[in-house]
Amino acid sequence: MFEALEADQRQDRITLRFLAAHGDVNVRGDSVPAGRVLEWIDKAGYACAVGWSQSYCVTAYVGNVHFTHPIRPGALVQVHARVILTGRTSIHILVTVEASDVRERRYMPAMHCILVFVAVDDDSCPQPVPEWTPSSVTDFELQQLAAERVAPRRAIQREMASQQYTSDHTVPESVLRFLAAPGDSNWGGNAHGGTVMRWIDEAAYSCAAAWSSAHAVAVYAGGIQFHAPIRIGDVVELRARLIHTTPRSMHLAVLVRAAPPGKPPVLTTRSMTVFADVYGGEAQPVPELRVVSDEDRRLSRHACLLMDLRKGIAPLPPSAQFFGNRPLAL
Repeated sequence: MFEALEADQRQDRITLRFLAAHGDVNVRGDSVPAGRVLEWIDKAGYACAVGWSQSYCVTAYVGNVHFTHPIRPGALVQVHARVILTGRTSIHILVTVEASDVRERRYMPAMHCILVFVAVDDDSCPQPVPEWTPSSVTDFELQQLAAERVAPRRAIQREMASQQYTSDHTVPESVLRFLAAPGDSNWGGNAHGGTVMRWIDEAAYSCAAAWSSAHAVAVYAGGIQFHAPIRIGDVVELRARLIHTTPRSMHLAVLVRAAPPGKPPVLTTRSMTVFADVYGGEAQPVPELRVVSDEDRRLSRHACLLMDLRKGIAPLPPSAQFFGNRPLAL
């Protein structure tokens, strides 16, 4: 079936460009929260994945999201997405975000990450995707970087999946519950992956801000793994738990469960998020988390192990992160 498609029918990159609206900003009104940016990257990644596969795609994994520069309301935003690796049914998409004052058009990098999408058929079963092959030195380098991240990503997934979260804890936890509304749905009738990531950020913020201050902001998100879809009308429950602190950071685990009313909830998504208490452009000291129960100590060690595992992931070179309409060179 792939041979029948003309080359120009499958696009391996796309750029979305728009203004950050006042409705996109955080509760303080001074910048766009991480959850909204995650929605943007999911939309760009989805459009790129569908354009390449010529089929419906679902978000499977989002990893190593680094937020490097705040986006102000009214900024002109560019979200770039490009295919950098394909598996049998999976598509790895590099997404980068830049923002600029609308008058100046001098773009600053805001974040970058790699998303993994899976192509599915009408019965929601994974289906093969066209193989993507590099056509330049830059393409080849990015493909190699993506391939090298597969093993560390799987190690992170195994470590996160091995942890149990029970009521035997003494650390702060925030719980959000609500119905998945029709406005949350994607083109497949389920909640957008990007919307779920926004919910995760909101739950994590509520916990981090209660521990530090209203100036808490996400500086990292990773290990976002989607296990099951959230249907419209499901009761959604998010639990964000503070499991580890450093002198200037807060590490929060977020679990998302959902089910129709009256049914037992099932795990749909898990994530690890790092927040800092940023004021005046500087990360402020945060109170030390005292771990008391065995579960508290186990999950604190878990956060430290995840940090060690992330150190094994090679960063993308700056020349490879932002491409837009400019030539890439490594």
